[in-house]
Amino acid sequence: MPVGPLAISLGDPAGVGPELIAAAWARREAEGLLPFCAVGGPDLLAEAARRRGLTIPVMPVMSLDEALDCFDRALPVLAGADGDYRPGAPDKTGAELALASLEEATRLTVEGEASALVTGPIAKARLAEVGFTHPGQTEFVAVACGMAPRDAVMMLAGPSLRTVPLTVHIALSAVPAALTAELIVHKGRIVAAALARDFGIERPRLALAALNPHAGEEGRMGDEEARIITPALAALKAEGLDVTGPHPADALFAPRARAGYDAALCMYHDQALIPLKTLDFDSGVNVTLGLPIIRTSPDHGTAFGIAGTGQADPGAMIAAIRMAGECAQRRAEEDY
Repeated sequence: MPVGPLAISLGDPAGVGPELIAAAWARREAEGLLPFCAVGGPDLLAEAARRRGLTIPVMPVMSLDEALDCFDRALPVLAGADGDYRPGAPDKTGAELALASLEEATRLTVEGEASALVTGPIAKARLAEVGFTHPGQTEFVAVACGMAPRDAVMMLAGPSLRTVPLTVHIALSAVPAALTAELIVHKGRIVAAALARDFGIERPRLALAALNPHAGEEGRMGDEEARIITPALAALKAEGLDVTGPHPADALFAPRARAGYDAALCMYHDQALIPLKTLDFDSGVNVTLGLPIIRTSPDHGTAFGIAGTGQADPGAMIAAIRMAGECAQRRAEEDY
């Protein structure tokens, strides 16, 4: 059944987000994208498109219903906050626009006016300067949904691989103390349920990465595998989930290994993101699992250094929009 338009936040307007939104609209038919609406910045988006060499109409709209009506002929942009396009020059005004766009796009999705949320890349340090108190957009969206941030799980997804960092934005030295069997079980349940509901995988296969080299080598290189990861695996299996591990991380992402699971649960940030970005950098999507809404984002940053030059690849933005639409359609069919 048809779903409503997706809401897309601008991200930091000095980064590549605005031009990639415009590039995605220009390729909407070739990529089979569902209708979407950018939230805020109509003049800024028009200039970002022009600077990228795109001749596309930008249509300010007052509602998402209007966006749906004009999507085939123009890039719809919800009227409201706007600003000057200064690529590569982040400032306080731009951060304020990024935050206003994020807040409004999230509200529209939480209240059901938009069928999914796609967030443009932000600069966390800039947002912090204008009052943003969350570690990232994932935690912000979770709180906006009335959920505890720990119940929102980050998954990185590309054509070749899906990975989940069980600990995220903490120092590597803090990872062993942060890892618990309860954390692994809690997030494993969320991942399995979301893969079934939003990705149509009837019986998801999860692989747990080891923390230490050689999966600890029977305790010679660390005991977290025996003390934390293996008990968590046993608990998940007892609940009927298809889980294997702990697998040595140096072999977990080889082609033959990837064929054996639907998502790899990794113990820390870079263990999850390095293989994903190596394999699928220009098509990787950050999707938040466990929410009552659908939220995706391109798995790259603001790229201030190349913003406005036309060098940024829109592949990850297009993939984020496509994934959000596909998940929204699955939920609509489930609820029909």
